[in-house]
Amino acid sequence: MRTAAGVWRWRRNPLRRATDLIEAWLALVAAVLLVTAAPAVGWLGGSLTDDSLRQSVRIQRQQRHPVTATVLRPAEEPRPAAYDPEGAAAREKRRPVVAKWTAVDGSRHTGTVSTVLRTARAGDTFTIWTGRTGRIVGRPMDAATARVHAVLAGIAAAVSAGGLVECARRLVMWRLVRRRHARLDRAWAAAGPDWGRTGAGS
Repeated sequence: MRTAAGVWRWRRNPLRRATDLIEAWLALVAAVLLVTAAPAVGWLGGSLTDDSLRQSVRIQRQQRHPVTATVLRPAEEPRPAAYDPEGAAAREKRRPVVAKWTAVDGSRHTGTVSTVLRTARAGDTFTIWTGRTGRIVGRPMDAATARVHAVLAGIAAAVSAGGLVECARRLVMWRLVRRRHARLDRAWAAAGPDWGRTGAGS
């Protein structure tokens, strides 16, 4: 409202300069774009990301399968090259074991995998995710995580659109101010030599 009032104030003001009116209209257009275009871009970006992630979730659920692995024996934990608090915390939560499992296609496999079992003993079972041929893969993305990522993508798109509008407004304003200063410098250079002279109209 304040921006619109500024445009109306400059319409018939005798002190109005051309750059003043352009500045007021520029602020109004930028405000309208920030209120309408930025949310629209955010909604569109979030919707496209959501569709893409939903398709990825469907594909992952088709290609990744939960199978039961049986612990054969604990595996030796690799020694870290340097102390890493985050790595140490992660190692405390997951333990490497040698296990066997049967893939969806019926093939049998044996290998070292990580498990969240606190005490991994021979014969204990746990769930792992594999491809159709038995290769270990990550857990497929769930719908809730995909939705969160889509929302974050939409927010990022809206913020980026708003930032682009503001950057464009500031760039045009910078050029207007430079033009205004250049006109003032020319006017001052033309009137400056006559300041204080008798009969010069000063």
